[in-house]
Amino acid sequence: MPNFIVKTHQKDTSYTGEKIFILNKGLNSGKPQKEPFTNSFVIIFANKEDTETVYWLAYSLWKANFWRQSLHGSVIPFLRIDDFRKDFSRKVTEMLHDFEQHKKEVIALKLLEQQENHFNQNINLIKEMRNIILNRYCKKI
Repeated sequence: MPNFIVKTHQKDTSYTGEKIFILNKGLNSGKPQKEPFTNSFVIIFANKEDTETVYWLAYSLWKANFWRQSLHGSVIPFLRIDDFRKDFSRKVTEMLHDFEQHKKEVIALKLLEQQENHFNQNINLIKEMRNIILNRYCKKI
């Protein structure tokens, strides 16, 4: 079981050790990232392995819209840190019961993310080529 500390991220604060940031405002609340968000929680770890493990668990929870049920507020929804700590710790414990299955799922998620990035690069190249062709065509007219 990975050990971690959850805190509210303060702007211009540097943290020692490994960390991930979890967005806590808006409809994308729960989204993990390696770089800080303006409105986020920081999860601090003792080692890199725990960071990777929990990052992918947080990513899975975010993609599954797990945090939607915990959002508060009517105009700009937000996650409360106490709710996040309680639910996140519980889900990490649940999801790590079968660690071998977890490792397989992480490998599959990483491959899918690589494929998604590759497809996005191809789409951007197609758009760029379309713009070049249209610009060349419009200059002839």
